[in-house]
Amino acid sequence: MKALRRAYDLMRARFGHQDWWPGDTPFEVCVGAILTQNTNWTNVERAIANLRAARVLEPRAMFALPEMKLANLIRPAGYFNVKARRLRSFLKVLVEEFGADLDRLFHGETPDVRERLLAVKGIGPETADSMLLYASSHHSFVIDAYTHRIFQRHRWCDTRAGYHDLKDLCESALNHQAVPRRLDYWQDYHAQLVMIGKHFCRTSKPSCEQCPLRPLLPKKKRTNEAVE
Repeated sequence: MKALRRAYDLMRARFGHQDWWPGDTPFEVCVGAILTQNTNWTNVERAIANLRAARVLEPRAMFALPEMKLANLIRPAGYFNVKARRLRSFLKVLVEEFGADLDRLFHGETPDVRERLLAVKGIGPETADSMLLYASSHHSFVIDAYTHRIFQRHRWCDTRAGYHDLKDLCESALNHQAVPRRLDYWQDYHAQLVMIGKHFCRTSKPSCEQCPLRPLLPKKKRTNEAVE
């Protein structure tokens, strides 16, 4: 789909390379992927700072924490009791089944590793794909609420399209572009969509006139009033 490949050029020209996902280690990326569920990244950063200060940003050390202590450390991320349980479910698999070794957890064909992650209680498609794309070398595109909103407003997908419909669409379209660093391309593409969603393609009062993707809007939607 040419429009998707053109979109990247427009976004990259506006924002530059995003170097996303922020995280010092692959394990930190995995923790962040769980913590960012239903919250914004600023809150996640505060929770990760607490974990770092407590010197438990390492699989075995974090798994050794009592659940209540872990929940208290990640409190800034919201839903902290639920997320503590989800983190412990992930850590239990990582530590007990894979010797706390992320390389072992991520070893294998991408579909198999993805199913392995999805089998962990509390890890859904978006979280699993975030881990695969940003904490390992797997090509598994991430779909989030921003992607849904941007794609529907540009009519790049059906209004009934689900997570895997958009995932298949993106992976098919972006595989057509011959780039030497395809993993970085996919990572940055997702990050660029996040920037569009945060700054322009908002749920209400989208700023279409200033959006770098405005040239790709259907003609009759090239005003804020029409999109709203």
